[in-house]
Amino acid sequence: MTTTQPAAPYSTTAHPGHSDGTATPAIAFLGMGRMGGPMAANLARAGFDVRVWDRTASHAAALKADGATAAASPAEAVTGAGIVITMLADGPATEQLRSGPDGFFAADPGLIWVQMATVGPQWTARLAAAAAHGVVFVDAPVSGSEGPARAGQLTILASGPDWLQPVLAPVFAALGRATVWLGPAGNGTKAKLVLNNWLADLAETTAESLAFARQLGLDPGVIVDLLEANPLGAPWAVQKARTMLAGDFTPAFALKHALKDAELAAQAAQASGAKLTLTDALLPRWRHAAASGHADEDVAAIYTAP
Repeated sequence: MTTTQPAAPYSTTAHPGHSDGTATPAIAFLGMGRMGGPMAANLARAGFDVRVWDRTASHAAALKADGATAAASPAEAVTGAGIVITMLADGPATEQLRSGPDGFFAADPGLIWVQMATVGPQWTARLAAAAAHGVVFVDAPVSGSEGPARAGQLTILASGPDWLQPVLAPVFAALGRATVWLGPAGNGTKAKLVLNNWLADLAETTAESLAFARQLGLDPGVIVDLLEANPLGAPWAVQKARTMLAGDFTPAFALKHALKDAELAAQAAQASGAKLTLTDALLPRWRHAAASGHADEDVAAIYTAP
């Protein structure tokens, strides 16, 4: 059953509470990248006891100003915590943090592990199986880029045990505008791949349509204006089209991450027997664009790729 929970107002006291009056346990947040850093900062500013770790120590130390405590290792961050949130680049990086010499594999039984990175169904299943030793696993990737992460306006695609919904509600409320519970762990990742596959196809068709207009001798800006005044013009696509025409590729969602998610979607489709014709067609061009120096630029940079 799918359940949507809007982000409810809550008190930003030193010990935020659950609806049943119990205190939210300390949170270990591992991964201070473009998404993880702002998310952890929002939790700390909301009054949660947050311990942060990142491979680049300065990234974690920067969150001290927000009230977080920087840890020297994942194991140190998790010690004494009741919740660990992982927001890392991919499945292998997450697994290394779990089982490495300084990982959190030996965490106390009862730890709630909220895995929020996009790692694909296979890695999600693998991590969930590895968490069976007294650790409760929640699969909760997010929909939204760096801007919504900073503003606390993400959508959390949560999946896991039903009894955890009230436990995690105040935590998710500090991170996003809404939480959608999608059933058993793994469904959140599947939903995220569907959404990001839509994003990839929309980005590609936006870039192609602008190039098509230019080749026809039309002003692509006029076409964007027409789309904005038309039901065809999805707001995200219109905004991305203007970014493409302005040539401002400051990363909101880096091409390398969009490419990774598109590849994960293609792999999941192949495993399930689905066919993603559009995604399969764009992948070679996106790989070439990433290898040609655009990997760290915004996904809008595909407009400049041959």
